[in-house]
This record gives sequence, C-alpha cells and structure tokens, in this order.
Amino acid sequence: MLAAAASLLNVKVIILDSGDNAPAKQILAPTDPGLAHVDGHFSDAEKIQELARKVDVLTMEIEHVNVESLKQIEGYSSLQIHPSPDTIHLIQDKYRQKEHLAAARLAIGPFQAVENTVESVQAAVDKLGLPLMLKSRTLAYDGRGNYAIRDASQIPEAIKSLGGRPLYAEKWMPFVKEIAVMVVRSATGEVASYPVVETVHKDNICHLVFAPLRSRDATLSERARKIAEDAVKTFTGAGVFGVEMFLLEDNQIYINEIAPRPHNSGHYTIEACETSQYENHLRAILSLPLGSTALKVPSSVMLNLIGHSSSMSEIEAVRDVALATPGTAVHLYGKAECRKGRKMGHITIVAESDAQLRARLRPLLLALPDGSEEEANRYAALPASPGAGFSDPNPLVGIIMGSDSDLPVMLAAARILDAFEVPYELSIVSAHRTPDRMVEYARSAATRGLKTIIAGAGGAAHLPGMVAAMTALPVIGVPVKGSTLDGVDSLHSIVQMPRGIPVATVAINNSTNAGLLAVRILSAGIPRLIGEMELYMKKMENEVLGKVETLQEVGWERYQVKRT
Repeated sequence: MLAAAASLLNVKVIILDSGDNAPAKQILAPTDPGLAHVDGHFSDAEKIQELARKVDVLTMEIEHVNVESLKQIEGYSSLQIHPSPDTIHLIQDKYRQKEHLAAARLAIGPFQAVENTVESVQAAVDKLGLPLMLKSRTLAYDGRGNYAIRDASQIPEAIKSLGGRPLYAEKWMPFVKEIAVMVVRSATGEVASYPVVETVHKDNICHLVFAPLRSRDATLSERARKIAEDAVKTFTGAGVFGVEMFLLEDNQIYINEIAPRPHNSGHYTIEACETSQYENHLRAILSLPLGSTALKVPSSVMLNLIGHSSSMSEIEAVRDVALATPGTAVHLYGKAECRKGRKMGHITIVAESDAQLRARLRPLLLALPDGSEEEANRYAALPASPGAGFSDPNPLVGIIMGSDSDLPVMLAAARILDAFEVPYELSIVSAHRTPDRMVEYARSAATRGLKTIIAGAGGAAHLPGMVAAMTALPVIGVPVKGSTLDGVDSLHSIVQMPRGIPVATVAINNSTNAGLLAVRILSAGIPRLIGEMELYMKKMENEVLGKVETLQEVGWERYQVKRT
C-alpha cells in the first residue's frame, strides 16, 4: 500500500523482503538495475546494509527490524532513516516503550518487569492483581506474545506459551472500547492526527475499525487525539505512528502501545480520508508538506480478511460479496500462502451515514467463514422497520419532545422520515423535569452521529432553544398546541430566540414540515435526498392538479372535500 502511494508520486521505492514475489514487490517493477529489490529478511544485517547503499531515505514497515544494523548505518552514513533508530529501539521493546511513556508522564496503566519464573510472575500478580497481562517484551505482533492470566494456576502455562522470551507484566485495564489514532510526524517535529477510531479485535487480531468513533462524551475525540499527539512528539524521526488506547467506563483514556509505522487501524484512510496514512508517511519522510487528515466521507469501516484455513477460496467468497456491495474497496495483498490467522487483505466500506454503513457491512460479516448472526447483530444491527415504533440504532435525526402528550403531534415528523428512509430516534426529553438528560442529549448529539434535531414543546416551550444553545447541530422547533392560548405561547417562545441561538421554527402542530425540513437539511450532504424531495414535491403538485381536474368535472356544488 505504501508502494502504491509512492507510484502515484513518481517516488522510486526499493523493497527488502524475502522472495522475488513478495507483496510489495508485485506493485513496483524496477525501472533500472540499480533499483532492483533486495531478497532477504528484515533482521539480516547484511541485507539491510545492501538496501541502505541503494537509497536516499530508509524507512520500515515493521518495527522488529535489526536496529543495531540501523544504528551502524546512522553512524557512518548521511542516509536519512525514518523513524529514527532510537525510536525503533525504544518501541520494539514494549517494556522499554512503557518506561519511556511513563517518563513523559503520559497516561499508561501500571506495569513492571518480571523474570521467566513462577515466583517473579506471582509477585507481579500480588502487586498488580488479577487478571494480569503477561507480555513478551519483543517480537509481539497481532496478539502473539500476550497471555491473560486470570488465575495464579495459569502462571506456568503462561510462561511456557511465551517461549522463553523476556517478559513484563501489565495491570489489566477494564476497558469498554479499544480506540486508536494515527499520527503523522514531520522531520521538523510537526504532528497531525487522524480521526479517532474504534477498533474491534477477534482472537487478538484486529477485526474491524470504525471511523469516526461514536461516543456520548463530546470531549472524547479531542482528548484522545491530544494524548496520541503528545505521545508521538516524544519520539524522533518522521513518519506515521499508530497509537492504540484503552477507553475505560469512566471515559478515562490510557495508552496501550505505539507502532512506529503505518498501522492496521489506519487502512481505512485510503478511501475515507483526504490523504491516506501511506501518502502522509511518504510526505513526512521526504520532507514534503503533510496532507490533510480529515475524513471525506461521513462514515467508514475497515474489515480485515483473516485466513480461516489454507483455502484462499474462503477469502475470495467474501471478496465477491464485497464487489456486489456499494461503497466497498477490496485490498488483497498477494501473499503466496493462506494460513489460519494470517492477514490476507482488507475491505473498506464508505457510506453516507452510520445506518447505511452497517447495512453494507452486514452481508460481509455473514459471508465470513466464521460469520454468525450474533456477530452481525452486534456490529451491524438491522435497522428499525418503518412504523414499528422503535428508534433506529444508528439515527441521523433526533425527534424529542417535552412530554408524552406531545407524541401525537410529533408522530407526523416520524412518518415523513420513514417515507424518506431517514434513520431516526424518538424520545422524551423534558427541559424542566429532566434538565441533566437534556444537557447530555444536546452535548452528545453530534458525536453520536446525529445531524439534526427536531424538538417539540408546548407552553413555555424552552426545549428547542435550550438544546440549540448546547449543540452546533441545526435544531427545528415545533410549537405544540396546549390547553390554553392555542399554541401561540409556544410559537412565540420558540421563535423569539436571542441572536446567536437559531431555531428553525415551523407552524403550530406542524411537525410534518419539521420532518421535511430535516430531510432538506440532510440533503446538503446526502444528494439522493434532493431527488427524493423533488419526487415528493411532484406528488403534491399532481395531487393538487388532480383536485383541479375533479373540481372542473363535477363542479364545486358536488365536490367532496377530503379531510385529513
């Protein structure tokens, strides 16, 4: 993927990897004998030296390289090496990495070094508690090199399974989500972060990556990006870094580990962001201007294609489902052999909304060799059926009202959204009786994925204005007719908002127009809704013209007016 990005910039790349048909070598054909790829392993010092003699800039796709060889090259050559050998030295030993992050006062969980003995690991259990994560300090990748000890009797097996490698222990972090941020760092120390994503692991291997992260905490993304950027600033050298983090139930964030390279949790950026992680890695190491890290689609997901057996046909079956699914991009890596647990490729899906994304993801999950309805329901739940009376799990519009007595009025807005197949949620949020709920609802609306809010209220009708004061989303106010004053009091309350707090107000009891206005607002980012709105308007026109024709045929004395 780095090679593909380089080819678009006319950057010549020479690959060190084993075999003439290694995946990256399949992408780039040498245009000159001096640009011939190198056949060898990334830990082979002589092969690294051979590669270094052929290039101006040396970078790596995996941190488990022979770092001593890199340091030797750095000592006698002016060759640029990114990230720096010092950074690779720090990161490739996870215990050393933890020490570095702790010294920088970054948020990490408790940890300690241990020996490969039952007594030493038991001491860590006594100090850090159970469950305990026993980890290999080096050569750990895709969950390999980790062992979760849940009972002290498992200690001997844990030590044995980690193969006699140097170890350390971490306190178990009771996370509710795993999240990640890709950060690009220039040679001059400038950093830029990509959106926060949610990562889902299966059998200790990255399975799904959802971008952007959805959360009820409006501060979460900003905090996570700052933590990631601050962490990357402590290292030297240029390139892309993957910062994996734990999100706890109280919304605290802890760094899990850092990868000094383009990362699995950033593959989605190829289709979903203005500049992919691979292009930005090249820009960084070549001292070119960093590209925008912004999302260019509302919603995206990356699905890893993991070998289930030695049969590539299982992967190809999922590929075929993806090719029949709109918004998908398939990346197969060209690896010579399919093996259980091996990453053979990935699929990225982009969509206009979270609801559309989950609908597109669902058939792919079901097509996996180990796919199940349970997993599909967990990560790609079926949408709410129109008219069923239940909120969609991935709404674009929030319909809220101050009291259940407003429901008969507000149902008309729901019917409109059903007709346009716009996912929505509907609930009661009282500005006066549940003020804390109102504040939380308004402040979390955008980060949960809502794009607009329809708020109905009668009497004092403070709900629309208060919500508008606490969210940057457009708010549409529906004055609800009460037992007195015919709803004029509600209309005046909603429409007379102070400057800077706009509420788009419709007529009394007219939530139909609120629903239509919500659709028109959404159409600014979802072009298909413009065409559907034009059809709706044409239908209204035809209805009126039909009435004109009937009136002319039967005359007004015999004309029957249909009340709705």
